[in-house]
Amino acid sequence: MAKQSRPASGAYEPGCCAPVTEHALSEAQAAALARVFKALADPVRLRLLSMIASATNGEACVCDLTVDFDVSGPTISHHLKVLREAGLIEGDRRGTWIYYRAVQGALDAASNSAPLKILSGVGLSTATATATRPTPPAFAERRHTTPRSGGSEPPG
Repeated sequence: MAKQSRPASGAYEPGCCAPVTEHALSEAQAAALARVFKALADPVRLRLLSMIASATNGEACVCDLTVDFDVSGPTISHHLKVLREAGLIEGDRRGTWIYYRAVQGALDAASNSAPLKILSGVGLSTATATATRPTPPAFAERRHTTPRSGGSEPPG
C-alpha cells in the first residue's frame, strides 16, 4: 500500500489531513494537563466540580457538598484536595467551613486542550467519547477459566 503524503503547498483540502491543533504539547504542558485530567477522571470529583461550578453564587460550602454522596466526610475532603492541587478549585475558610469556587481559567484551559480538540476533530463529543468505544471482551473471565498446560498450547 502506498504512503500518502501531505500536499507540498501546505494547503489542505477541507476535512483532509488538516492538523487538529496548532502545536504539540510540551513536556511541561502535558504533565500539567495530565494532572488535571487525572483529577477529573473520578466520578465523585467530577460531580464535586460540577456542583461547585454550578453553585448559584459561584461558590459552595463544603457542608453542602457532602450530603449528596455515599462516601465519608474525609473521602470528600480528599477529593476536594485533589481538585485543589490540580488547580481546578480554590477555597476560603470562613469560620468552621470552607467555601470552594471553580478556577475559571483552569476549566477553560482544560476544555480547550489538545486531547479534547482531537476528540472533537474525529466527530466525538467529550460526553460520547467513552460511550461509543466498543466494549472489550471479557478477557479476565477467559484467562481464569483456561487451565494452564505447561506451555504446549497457546493461551485461550
